[in-house]
Amino acid sequence: MLRETRHEKLLRILGEEGVLPVVEIARRLQVSEATARRDVSDLSGAGRLRRVYGGAIAREPVERPFAEEEVDDLPAKEAVAAGAAELIRNGETVLLDIGTTTLQLARLLHGRKITVVTSNLAVYEELRSDSEVTLVLLGGEVRRNYRSLVGQLTRAALGEIYADRVFLGTSGVLADGRVLDTTEVEVPVKRAMLNSARQAVLLATARKFPGTGSARVCQATDVDMLITGQESDPATLATFREADVEVVQL
Repeated sequence: MLRETRHEKLLRILGEEGVLPVVEIARRLQVSEATARRDVSDLSGAGRLRRVYGGAIAREPVERPFAEEEVDDLPAKEAVAAGAAELIRNGETVLLDIGTTTLQLARLLHGRKITVVTSNLAVYEELRSDSEVTLVLLGGEVRRNYRSLVGQLTRAALGEIYADRVFLGTSGVLADGRVLDTTEVEVPVKRAMLNSARQAVLLATARKFPGTGSARVCQATDVDMLITGQESDPATLATFREADVEVVQL
């Protein structure tokens, strides 16, 4: 295995599992412990992981500002959002997750006689002046960098709501069907949203396969529908289909 390929595999494994001892790194990469130590040293020096006694730990990802994420891969997000908007019927109650793809969805909901429940402050700002949309903003602690609400108050409010659909964002989707997020504090809110809706719709552009993230939100079996792009990883999509998830490629 090439050194660069080995390094990427190690970073991916650490992203999924958090921390590994050197002996386990060597076993996973099928190299000697001496080579595993050199790999850990090289990646630590490059700032891509953190060395700990006897092993390595994934670096906490630096969260990009919402404004930067919003314009990244924008056409793909708009296409996924358009597919999601077609599902929504007048009179429905929908839950919109944090993130920039759900913001694109919100921009397509103006003038609709629906109820939108969200912890996404960007969605709130987008829809707050629309008199046709009944807008419910969940309470909680404000995360200013990512324009979201989190914490016990947010989860408690979700316990009082049952929506027709939740539109869930993600930072990464693994080949085995695990849905990830980069920020652990957001995960309990996402899980509460899944429990508060009749149908769970995952929105993921092709770049989210495998994307990034080390915090597991849910499995493919927790999702009813996946809306994604034509270039998304076929093997991962097959995993979702095997879990009886309806996969829509746009």
